[in-house]
This record gives sequence, structure tokens and C-alpha cells, in this order.
Amino acid sequence: MKKLSIIIFILFVGQIGFSQTDAISKYFEQYMDDEDFTVVYISGKMFSMFADVDEDDADAKEAMKGLRGLRILTTDKKNGMALYQEAVKKFDVSEYEELMKIRDGKENVDFYIREEGKILKELLLLVGGEDDFVLISFIGELDLKSISNLSNSMDIDSLEYLEEIEEEKNN
Repeated sequence: MKKLSIIIFILFVGQIGFSQTDAISKYFEQYMDDEDFTVVYISGKMFSMFADVDEDDADAKEAMKGLRGLRILTTDKKNGMALYQEAVKKFDVSEYEELMKIRDGKENVDFYIREEGKILKELLLLVGGEDDFVLISFIGELDLKSISNLSNSMDIDSLEYLEEIEEEKNN
């Protein structure tokens, strides 16, 4: 009986960790076929292929080695604030540590990380405003400086705030 209880507990704890990632995946899938959204998914395999080819940018190459995936969901054709609020309700943000929250006029920008031990496993960015919504999820073994350098080399909008996080960490 004791072994059965331990097995059930382990399965339950494992399911909690899996369900959070699953909630984000379901949110992406919810809008995958909506033509008002731009949906981008880059697999870890694609990043490893880029890392093998891109000899010029050492920082980007290093960041790509640890990435297992990048998901981007964005729109400027729907009520961005409503989508932002919906996303916050669907994700269990208690699974994440809030890094930074910015409110600029009617726009909210939130950065969250999910760590396992001392390893950064996910960086989640939520942006919601009157006219736009952005959700970006980096998955893998990450560090903020590498992700910031990668976002600059890939020209990913909305990640310019990463530089502010890195500056705050260094102060």
C-alpha cells in the first residue's frame, strides 16, 4: 500500500509539471488556425541546425544549443488586453517566477521564468495592450543574456525588455 501511495504521488507531481506546459501548448493550439493571429513554432532541431551553420555569431550559437523550442503567438487584430487577461487566467503563473512587470499606458508586459533547480527551463513573455497581444515562450536550458543576444540577431519584437532584465541583474 505504501509503494502504491508513493507511485501515485510521483505520478501526480509529474502531471502537475506536465500540465503547465500542456496549458501553454493548448493556448497556442486554440489560436493556431485563427487567421487573425501569427503563430510561429521553431523546434529544437531547427535551432541545432542553425547552431551548426551559423559560425559568425558566437552568442547566438551558444543560445541555440540549449533551446528545445520557441513559440510565438501574436495579433494586432483582436482586443489584446482581453487576450492578455485570458492568458493569465489559463496559465498557472504560480508555476513561474515573475521577473519583471511593466505597465506603460494601456500596455502590460510580463516576464516569467520557470526553473528546475538552478537551471532556467522556460522564459515566458506576455504582452497585452489595446491593439496588440504577444505571447512568446522559450523552452530549453536557457540563460537570459544568451536569449537577449539571440532575440537581437533574430530581430524578435517585444524582447527588447530582456536587456533591461539583464541590466537589473547586474546592478
